[in-house]
Amino acid sequence: MAEKLRPIEQMLELSEDETLSAEHLDSQVQKAQEQLLQLKRQQEQIEKQKRELEELSRRQEELERGRTEMTDKLARALVVLEREAYNAQKRLEQLRATRESFGQHLELIEAIDPKTWNPDDLHKELSRALSTVDDARTEYSEQRSRLQATSENAGDTPLPDIASDAYESNGGRSFSQWFQIGVALTLPLIIFGVIALAIFFWMASR
Repeated sequence: MAEKLRPIEQMLELSEDETLSAEHLDSQVQKAQEQLLQLKRQQEQIEKQKRELEELSRRQEELERGRTEMTDKLARALVVLEREAYNAQKRLEQLRATRESFGQHLELIEAIDPKTWNPDDLHKELSRALSTVDDARTEYSEQRSRLQATSENAGDTPLPDIASDAYESNGGRSFSQWFQIGVALTLPLIIFGVIALAIFFWMASR
């Protein structure tokens, strides 16, 4: 048995050189593993930097596109707004002038009071009143057309049509026209009545 164990012992026993060689190999393996780990960390760091650079590049491109887009849109919007402001200023001036004109015509129409007319000047007073109403109607129609022409895209509430005005009757004639017809029909009766009263008072005075 001792002879059989001797070769095994001889195999297990390593020379000093062989022991140093094994330790050196283990050291090299450990160094290689450390180098691999270090390289892996460097690779991760490089990939992280790459992702950061790609994100930075993407954001820079996004910034450039956004600047170009908004510069163009804002410049065009300013031109549109300047034009709209100019049109709005013109329309405001037009509205003020129209309001002043309508106010003046309204005062003239409201000042018409047939009760204060002199019966001797009835025809003259009536013609003057009808002329005032017709002038107001003409001014109203003209200003309404102008306002409609400038407010097609403004979305404003349009002024009522003159044809649907309260001065217009169901027969298609205006109030002033019917008034003229009525006066023309009753004027002979009025004249006849005045003459009859004059004769009555003259005979009564005798």
